[in-house]
Amino acid sequence: MNYNYHTHTILCNHAWGTCEEYIKRAIDSGIKYMGFSEHIPFTFPDGTESFYRLHTTQAEVYFSELYRLREKYKNQIDIKIGFEMEYYPLYFDEMLLGAKNYGAEFLILGQHFINQKEGNGDGSYVLLKNSSCEDLSEYVNCVISGIKSGVFSYVAHPDIFNYVGDIVLYNKEMTKLCVASREKDIPLEINFLGIREKRAYPDRRFWEIAGKEKCPVTFGFDAHDVNSAYDEESLNEAKLLVKEYNLNYIGKPRIITI
Repeated sequence: MNYNYHTHTILCNHAWGTCEEYIKRAIDSGIKYMGFSEHIPFTFPDGTESFYRLHTTQAEVYFSELYRLREKYKNQIDIKIGFEMEYYPLYFDEMLLGAKNYGAEFLILGQHFINQKEGNGDGSYVLLKNSSCEDLSEYVNCVISGIKSGVFSYVAHPDIFNYVGDIVLYNKEMTKLCVASREKDIPLEINFLGIREKRAYPDRRFWEIAGKEKCPVTFGFDAHDVNSAYDEESLNEAKLLVKEYNLNYIGKPRIITI
């Protein structure tokens, strides 16, 4: 594996290590194509900002530091600078405009939250156990809308919704998501953070569906610390998942310029 477009920085307030340390780790491990995709900064209408995102006051620091490092290491690695971003129906146009104005070169879709309303910020966190069929449908609809928007290079951890309800409904909804991925040729990511931390994802129920639908699949380290800028152990587990469900692994994803 010589690529990774899912890398965070200390500026998101839940990652560790300098940007340069991540880059050196990637180069030493044979990565040739690297993307930094920090959680996009955003100010909600009430003036609040999410605790887990890059703060708007730090966006210039994020880009200027990575521009400097890209120039320094340009003969050793190809670096792109972008954001991980949700599809929020209430705020999508504003968030996308912000991404463009900041200078983002690409976006990946990471739908961590649903059910945004005026005054409730990011809304409901989807990694918490949830048996609501309405919430599952809302999650899937948001991801499909993001896929159809044409601005996201791939879907990060598409199986992040921690659904503990009716399996028939789960299969129906996630099939819709996978069909959209296949029809629009937008890859789905096997997320290595989920593997490393033994989270509820990768969810085998989801990847069984993805295998049947033959949607494109890629890998992402989702690095939040220097060592995970290359993670051989999780890579090997992801390869086993590809083999187990006969997934349509495409390797390095096509990067969509916004």
